[in-house]
Amino acid sequence: MKKKLLFVMPSLAAGGGEKSLVTMLSHIDFDRYEVDLFLFNREGIFLDALPKEVRLLDSQSLFDAFTLPLLQSVRTLWSSGHFRLAYSRLRYTLRNKYRSGSSVTEQHSWKYMARALDTLEQQYDVAIGFLEKSSTYFCVDKVRADKRIGWIHIDYDKLEMDPKFDKPYFGKLDHIVTVSEECEDILKRRFPEYDRKISTIYNIVSPTIINRLGEQQAGDVYGRRKGETILLTIGRLHVQKGLPLAVEACAKLVANGYNIRWFIIGEGEEREALQELIRRHGLEERFILLGLRANPYPYTRQCDIYVQPSRFEGKSIAIDEAKIMHKPIVVTNFSTAKDQIRDGANGIIASMDSESIATAIARLVDEPELAGHLAKELSKEKLGTEEEIHKLYKLVGG
Repeated sequence: MKKKLLFVMPSLAAGGGEKSLVTMLSHIDFDRYEVDLFLFNREGIFLDALPKEVRLLDSQSLFDAFTLPLLQSVRTLWSSGHFRLAYSRLRYTLRNKYRSGSSVTEQHSWKYMARALDTLEQQYDVAIGFLEKSSTYFCVDKVRADKRIGWIHIDYDKLEMDPKFDKPYFGKLDHIVTVSEECEDILKRRFPEYDRKISTIYNIVSPTIINRLGEQQAGDVYGRRKGETILLTIGRLHVQKGLPLAVEACAKLVANGYNIRWFIIGEGEEREALQELIRRHGLEERFILLGLRANPYPYTRQCDIYVQPSRFEGKSIAIDEAKIMHKPIVVTNFSTAKDQIRDGANGIIASMDSESIATAIARLVDEPELAGHLAKELSKEKLGTEEEIHKLYKLVGG
């Protein structure tokens, strides 16, 4: 008899956790497991990539009403007789008004969100909250399951979470999974009482799939100009990704005569601020925000240098994908960088400032033999992680 698994995510919007989930689901043995997926918001660029075997659960009408713009939400809830929920919607907005984007705010807002979510009727063998915070809280509070697993995709301390809020939820989880050894160590130091529950499962990346997708667009995706160097960064337009550092590094490189264009694939709340910074430096033709791309792999395949200027990461899928395509890589020295890059061996780790990033990029442009050496070293590495799916099987059983 197949085991019944439930995965929970806020949405399938563009992001590393979302991409990681879709890739994991595409590797699951559906002869052994029956898989449901619950999304708070049934939307996102990765929806079309879900395996057909995954049953996408219906959204909940009360939560849909709760997530409407404030006045529309309150009016809808009040007119349908959900007076306490309308009040909760007001409280939710007030809590988020002055600390929008704060992890602590998101944690403590759960009690208001939870009132708009019903407990799922289905009984599951295993419920998996595949992203920190609300996905995990939902699995504990709103799912009937024999076993519960919570996934942490980030450096817990850098996200500035409230451990006191998470502690009782973590206590009700059977397993806590994270994506790198460094993230695992951080969690064990923060929650020593749950040491035995915490383990690492790497994000699944498949060289076969990535290289095939990279070749789907044969033409020049950049409109490359003579003699220029193409730089690429993939990530949400979010403070975590350190993109202001990238703009400033780009300005330094251009001022020093380097013929570069730097492209960013991703979307997010920092777009306006970044556009203003780009204008201030006069880089409209040099630093280009492309927005989302359903298939970013041709862009990675055709770039000259991949750059990840993040302030913190769990384990960057974009870096793993650039490694698979044997690209010279520059990353900042965020806490988990050494889990993926060996400085000077298969990439360059720069200090977390624009001068160091610019210097590292200039070095790769000026020393093509170094860029070639890094690419050659990457070609020798075993970079696929498809076997990580067996670690999941071990946790869920069956």
